[in-house]
Amino acid sequence: MKLRGETEADGGTHVESVSEFTRRVKTLLEAGIRPGWVRGEVSNLRAQASGHVYFSLKDAGAQVSAVLFRGDAARQTVKLREGTQVAVYGEVSVYEARGQYQLIVRAVIEDGVGRLQREFEALKQRLADEGLFAPERKRAIPEMPATVGFITSPTGAAVQDFLRILTRRGWRGRVVVLPAKVQGEGAAAEMVGMLALAQQLGIFDLIVIGRGGGSIEDLWAFNEEPLVRAVAACTVPVISAVGHEIDFTLCDFAADVRAETPSAAAELISSHFVASLERAERASEAMLAAVENAVEGAQERLDHARSRLRLLAPAAQVERGFLRLDDLSNRLGSALLASVQERRQRLGEARAALAQRSPETRVQIESHRLLALWKRLQGASPRSVLNRGFVIMRDEQGRPVPRRKGVAAGQRLTAEFGDGTLPVRAEEADRKSGE
Repeated sequence: MKLRGETEADGGTHVESVSEFTRRVKTLLEAGIRPGWVRGEVSNLRAQASGHVYFSLKDAGAQVSAVLFRGDAARQTVKLREGTQVAVYGEVSVYEARGQYQLIVRAVIEDGVGRLQREFEALKQRLADEGLFAPERKRAIPEMPATVGFITSPTGAAVQDFLRILTRRGWRGRVVVLPAKVQGEGAAAEMVGMLALAQQLGIFDLIVIGRGGGSIEDLWAFNEEPLVRAVAACTVPVISAVGHEIDFTLCDFAADVRAETPSAAAELISSHFVASLERAERASEAMLAAVENAVEGAQERLDHARSRLRLLAPAAQVERGFLRLDDLSNRLGSALLASVQERRQRLGEARAALAQRSPETRVQIESHRLLALWKRLQGASPRSVLNRGFVIMRDEQGRPVPRRKGVAAGQRLTAEFGDGTLPVRAEEADRKSGE
């Protein structure tokens, strides 16, 4: 037995891999289907940061994935929106990684407004004409709701986000989830039933109805007329929290307040509570500070009174007398000591002045001066000069001979040294300088 696709040449064992099979399908589709125009309604629109735009093109019976790459998207004059009816020109391609075929769009032209969008606008206009969306019908939501009913899918992410934010903000109320379908056939009827049940129970201060974001088809239950009228007629204030910030449904217009998302609804519900809690905390801090200040003031007054009482007590007066006596004693001792020191200083100064004027002091000073003069005289005497190595020549009469001139040949002289004299005789006089 052979597997389909086997041949005799490969021995009957060849089986295509998924990649090979998908590549063969891609070749057949891209080669066999020529580029052309396709009409449909835009859904699941998703614009990437890269500039590529991904969406689905659908009608009542089928849908096909489509992509408009950045270069082609930049050339288009038609702005794609959810529910817009368009005609696109492109070629079929296969995305091998997922085995999915898609339409590579090269051009987009408008082909009228989508059916769902037309229905939305028509119903919105009719209900607005009835005054269902009039501002005077709106009621203010309670600032501090004790019990909140949330009509939504109990398994959706919206209820988890809603509860997480209330918990994070420390809200003290109670939330009751009223489970209902929020998408598909019968969803609007279930939500109408939950609205009726909430009013019948009579325990709710506020009702939130909503879900997370999605396409216009995903959110269409909130555009159905029975649910919109039930929201507008509800006797309990209603917050509509459907989709993302850019999503609008008719329930948003019929409700008393619209929140961009379920998370925004949780913040709105808890905002007054958080503000009140902050005011209470500030008041508590101010009260605590006032009590502390009052206690400190009372303590200071009590300490002051105790001090005055101690001062007025007899024992305190006796103690003050002892202190006064000790102080006077210390002051007297200090004064006596200062007086004695002052008199000793004056006596010392008088002794110094007397010593300066004493004859003995003057005799000592004059003796020192006389000794100094004697030393100067000795330093200038001839004997001092001879002791330094000089010689004095004297003639026969003992007179000093200060000059060579006048000394005759053969004349007897006396040479006086520091340690004695020596007779000498002048020889023949030297020749005069320059002869």
